[in-house]
Amino acid sequence: MVSKNQIKLITSLQQKKYRNINKLFFAEGVKVIQELLQSNFELEHLYSTQDDFEEVSKEKKTRIEDNDLKKISALSTPNTCLAVFKIPVEKNRIESGLIVALDSVRDPGNLGTILRLCDWYGINQLLCSKETVDIYNPKVVQATMGSIARVNVNYVDLNVFIKETKLPIFGTFMDGKNIYKSVLPQEGIIVMGNEANGISAELEKLIQNRLTIPRFGNIQKTESLNVATATAIVLSEFRRE
Repeated sequence: MVSKNQIKLITSLQQKKYRNINKLFFAEGVKVIQELLQSNFELEHLYSTQDDFEEVSKEKKTRIEDNDLKKISALSTPNTCLAVFKIPVEKNRIESGLIVALDSVRDPGNLGTILRLCDWYGINQLLCSKETVDIYNPKVVQATMGSIARVNVNYVDLNVFIKETKLPIFGTFMDGKNIYKSVLPQEGIIVMGNEANGISAELEKLIQNRLTIPRFGNIQKTESLNVATATAIVLSEFRRE
């Protein structure tokens, strides 16, 4: 049985303000929750309509009805389980190897997908501007499919960070150098921009290496690629031997 106060708390965690106040976030679905349970994230409480997750102690697990799960879920079609976790203290930045930096990416699905891509391509550090959507937004957590447990994420002032770093900086632009004809290093910072406006003008001035993903269509009227799709292509090229 889930109490009214628990319902109120969990539903409030859909808002960043209350996630910050309570230092809590939630995840839904067996796969995502299993990934987080096997990581360094600390479980606050688990709610499930099934008798599963035997590794979780009875004190931290509540069996609930489908109707109660609907009340606390952020999904239009709730899964079978929801778990509340403590937001960990942000780890120190990793400032070597390939790093992905996001400039004001606002869509939760894009951020979650990009984090999964970082996990797939072995990118250990994801930097987000202060204006980028919160990594603990329920839709972001859902879209990561558990990769949130394996990639280090930090929110920084990108302009300051990029001014100070000694790593080469790469950005994607419509007028950049063809990425398929570029020699790409195994170390550097890859900046990906906002869904509507791309990389900000101020940040653009700091980027030494301008890349583009060329269009091959005959009509060539497509304005741009989705930022997550573009990130997948760029990371694939950087990882190509």
